[in-house]
Amino acid sequence: MTDISETPKTGYEVIQGYLKTIDGSPGVYRMLDSESRVLYVGKARNLRARVSNYARPSGHSGRIMRMISNTASMMFLTTKTETEALLLEQNLIKQLKPKFNVLLRDDKSFPNILVTDDQDYPQIKKHRGAKKEKGSYYGPFASAGAVNRTLNQLQRVFLLRDCSNAMFESRTRPCLQHQIKRCSAPCVGKISPEEYQKTVQDAQKFLNGKSTDIQGRLATEMAKASEEMEFERAAALRDRIKALTQVQTAQGINPQGVSEADIIALHMAQGQACVQVFFIRANQNWGNRDYYPRVGPDVDAAEVLEAFIGQFYDTREPPRQLILSNEIENMDLMADALSGKLGRKVELLVPQRGEKAELVDGALRNARESLARKMAETATQTNLLKGLAEAFDLDGPPQRIEVYDNSHIQGTNAVGGMIVAGPDGMMKNQYRKFNIRGEDLTPGDDFGMMKEVLTRRFKRLLKEDPDRKLGMWPELLLIDGGAGQVSAVASIMREYGVEDIPMVGVAKGIDRDAGKEEFYRVGKRPMALRHNDPVLYFIQRLRDEAHRFAIGTHRAKRAKAVGATPLDDVPGVGAARKRALLAHFGSAKAVGRANLSDLLAVDGVSRALAERIYAFFHERG
Repeated sequence: MTDISETPKTGYEVIQGYLKTIDGSPGVYRMLDSESRVLYVGKARNLRARVSNYARPSGHSGRIMRMISNTASMMFLTTKTETEALLLEQNLIKQLKPKFNVLLRDDKSFPNILVTDDQDYPQIKKHRGAKKEKGSYYGPFASAGAVNRTLNQLQRVFLLRDCSNAMFESRTRPCLQHQIKRCSAPCVGKISPEEYQKTVQDAQKFLNGKSTDIQGRLATEMAKASEEMEFERAAALRDRIKALTQVQTAQGINPQGVSEADIIALHMAQGQACVQVFFIRANQNWGNRDYYPRVGPDVDAAEVLEAFIGQFYDTREPPRQLILSNEIENMDLMADALSGKLGRKVELLVPQRGEKAELVDGALRNARESLARKMAETATQTNLLKGLAEAFDLDGPPQRIEVYDNSHIQGTNAVGGMIVAGPDGMMKNQYRKFNIRGEDLTPGDDFGMMKEVLTRRFKRLLKEDPDRKLGMWPELLLIDGGAGQVSAVASIMREYGVEDIPMVGVAKGIDRDAGKEEFYRVGKRPMALRHNDPVLYFIQRLRDEAHRFAIGTHRAKRAKAVGATPLDDVPGVGAARKRALLAHFGSAKAVGRANLSDLLAVDGVSRALAERIYAFFHERG
């Protein structure tokens, strides 16, 4: 990597100086401003040729002109091929988030359906994350909701269990799922392993797109059962056929000529963009999701779509086909890059007619409608932020609002929650939870908890962004409480020299009724808003979201604490060994009283582990 030292100059003259030091190799370049912040990351088949384009003083769009004028230095990394350069470019864009690049902001993982294969009675369940568990994975699905709907229908059709292994092994009678005809109750032997395996195979055939074969076989079995006057079995098979039909109807689009593809459609308007992605697997629609990449005012559709595809598949496995609404700048190059990543051919298509074109038209319509809704919501949000600024005498509409709340039960499992809102609404990827760690706090001391949360928050901000250039500092703090809470927060902020961030305390007011809130600010009299003021509803929504987030975090912590045992602290005792020990002895207390020979009798416990467990409990006394 070459890093030419920074000069006080900026602009195309600076860029011209690099032409003497680079050759025509493929690679990636970075343009940096006078403070070494990355402005833009790009790739090139020929670095010298690409840089020479930027060295010209004219012939650029407004966005490129601004980028060139801010450039104080450049960095280069050569690669063997242009394909490598493309992959590296998209990876760096995701890491560095340069100001002038198209950026995919929502990068959540997608859930899958997992059918396990390491038991006599396999489990069907939702799975997200690394595919480490043994079994067959089907996906991706666009959302958790899409997976849950499919799982609910599959349980009605195939009666597969979804309970955990621990619950399955501890059952002595069928659970509610069996009562409502969603499970065949293998836990208590209501179905043989052989018969259950047949239903597992049917479920896998369905997930592989062979639902017609299953329906035909079920119809034949139903007719046979009816002839043999096994009317109860015939009725059960009829219900399964009906449920299978409902699954197919609920999926909507079920293309016959497209077995595995992502349909990707882009719509742009007024400097904003929406990309709609439909996931087609096994000739079935497994849901869709919309994305709103960050774009500039003069970026064309080909650049936006290429950047989206490169970043979207940077950490995901692409399907065999990407069916696009319009061409990207480097169709063949992107296809080569994705094919090399997958290890088999990936095809990029822009269909003009037929079923694939109809699929793209549908995705494009969704993208157009989604962007219109998003722009309407953004306009509403902008007006609310303006109203908030007017109501509380702020310098301007706040771009980042942080709202804090605590949750606990008589001081136990105390947590703090921070939610963030801005021009695009709730910024959920910015939410933060704080496990209250203060050992000297009195149980239920809300002031003390808030002090710990804010202390940790602003100490980190002062360390990571002292110059407030990364957009992580709030422009308004909302605190759940009245004058006392606001005064306490103000004193905390003064300790850290942060006195320019406005804060507002939100108290329930008379009779603690929603709609009668009173607002407290440092050095000012309490105030209220009209009961029908949209800004009041906006603040209520923010406060309720902070409350929901804090309570949800507290419940999760409490649930984890309830399920905790001393065995969790024994090195080498994982979930499987913990289950085996509890099943054998009945409780963690009984494990602690056991001698070495008793511990060795537990399946899977070696002598070394038995000695470790014994020492752990007896050394503790």
